[in-house]
Amino acid sequence: VQLVESGGGLVQPGDSLRLSCAASGFSFSTSGMSWGRQAPGKGLEWVSFISGGGYTRYAESVKGRFTISRDNAKNTLYLQMNGLKSEDTAVYYCTKDDVRGQGTLVTVSS
Repeated sequence: VQLVESGGGLVQPGDSLRLSCAASGFSFSTSGMSWGRQAPGKGLEWVSFISGGGYTRYAESVKGRFTISRDNAKNTLYLQMNGLKSEDTAVYYCTKDDVRGQGTLVTVSS
């Protein structure tokens, strides 16, 4: 299993970003996938989940602002983040079961 995140960066409050996760080494199209994040000095927080069939779930803190999606033809997971807040600052990880990528840093600051 290999997961490689990209798309992070420095943005201002209210801005948008789209994170991507390129997956390989397993049957991506049939696998449930998640996004998690870890803010500075805090533990890992679950953000969102998408099943192989497209069923989605979100943490209350991001519901209505973030959208998880997948492109099974490209073996890629996405996280569209709108209305970003300073409290969204974290390293974001793509996860499958207990495996996660190296993460991509999102910093929201004015």
